[in-house]
Amino acid sequence: MERVVITGMGVISPLGNDVDTYWNRLIKGESGVTLIDTFDTTRHKAKIAGLVRGFDADAIFGRKEARRMDRFCHFALAAAEQAMEDSGLVLEKVDRERMGVYVGSGIGGLGTLLEQDAILRERGPERVSPLLVPMMISNMAAAMISIRYGSQGPTLSPVTACSIGNTAIGEAFRLIAMGGADVIIAGGSEAAINEISLASFGNATALSTRNEDPAGASRPYDSGRDGFVIGEGAGILVLESLSHALRRDAQIYGEVTGYGASSDAYHMVATHPEGIGPYLAMKSALREAGIQPDEVDVIHAHATSTELGDRSETLAIKKLFGESAYKIPVTANKSMIGHMLGAAGGGQAISLVKSLNDGIIPPTINQEERDDICDLDYVPNVARKAKLNIGISNSFGFGGHNAVIVLQSYKN
Repeated sequence: MERVVITGMGVISPLGNDVDTYWNRLIKGESGVTLIDTFDTTRHKAKIAGLVRGFDADAIFGRKEARRMDRFCHFALAAAEQAMEDSGLVLEKVDRERMGVYVGSGIGGLGTLLEQDAILRERGPERVSPLLVPMMISNMAAAMISIRYGSQGPTLSPVTACSIGNTAIGEAFRLIAMGGADVIIAGGSEAAINEISLASFGNATALSTRNEDPAGASRPYDSGRDGFVIGEGAGILVLESLSHALRRDAQIYGEVTGYGASSDAYHMVATHPEGIGPYLAMKSALREAGIQPDEVDVIHAHATSTELGDRSETLAIKKLFGESAYKIPVTANKSMIGHMLGAAGGGQAISLVKSLNDGIIPPTINQEERDDICDLDYVPNVARKAKLNIGISNSFGFGGHNAVIVLQSYKN
């Protein structure tokens, strides 16, 4: 079996559009949640989101090319370009038949669909773009990255809702470990902050309506939480077999050592109240990594700031780790960036890699009054320095999809 390492990272997020900015703002405990100013929210219950700011697709790709992609593809391709540049891969020296792309999106080009639907209704079928379907389908982020880099190996676009990023990274890890590829660009992308998604999530009473305090709205584990905050962005990593990375003397950020997936088999949108699915996914990931629960140094939690979700994840952690659960720091990136849906796992994997490398755990901000059931160490409000070697990252999605990855500091 091949060892699998991380050699490149790229991110587009509500806290910044490069890894350094994103990371520095995370560890400072800054919030990227603001009032929505991209459309009229007058009749919406929730009026806040983790929006990507300062992103100019026309400047990055050129106006003609940008107009042929949905916003979720813009994010994915921009983050992939960062990750590839960071990796130092020289394409002419890569066997393209052994280079793949595993990048997914939960909702895909919903913005393009809404735009073209309006054109259909207002101007007729003759004016609908022939590119509507290829722009909106969720696999197009992976396809565009593959086209950009000429990768001819396996290309996969997993659709496991909010666990997509971890599913992509985990499945890519396994393929490389089995010798099926040398390099895979992996992660997730999402751009679903629009009128219809805000209305749907809002009518489901899933979103926070703390509109008067956007920065304080996403508050995982806090007893005053009232729902999640929708976000957008992309998180992309370059994974390589260790042998391939060493042959080219690559910079190695960390190692993927385990992946676990499970299903709640319970409900369309609600997680199992006892956290059975998350527990099984974490247990499976640790088993594959060959490590014991008490060897884990930090958990980057899914932690969406919903009562049931936060409680069930906490119960799952307690069930798996026992008394050690109270000794392991648990952090929630979503307290600062909101929930980037299909992009959440990729962005969170990057924050875990940075944690392991820098020895810093980002805080869970907006911790004021603890939920009685959520009584673990959630690194409240202020980042913490710590000696870190092994961490896990949790991602769970609608339909009961659970995906967990284990990352470790790289050692020869």
